[in-house]
Amino acid sequence: MSKNELLAVTGGGISLSALAGIGAAITFLIGVIDGYLRPTKCES
Repeated sequence: MSKNELLAVTGGGISLSALAGIGAAITFLIGVIDGYLRPTKCES
C-alpha cells in the first residue's frame, strides 16, 4: 500500500464515552457478583 492509501484507512478506534460505558458496566457487574457472594446486613 502506498502512503496515501495507508492514511486513508479508518477504523479500530474506540471513543472515550464507549470506554467509560464499558468500564461502568464491568464495575456494576463486579458489584452485583460481590453483593451476591458476600451479602452484608444494612446497618443504620
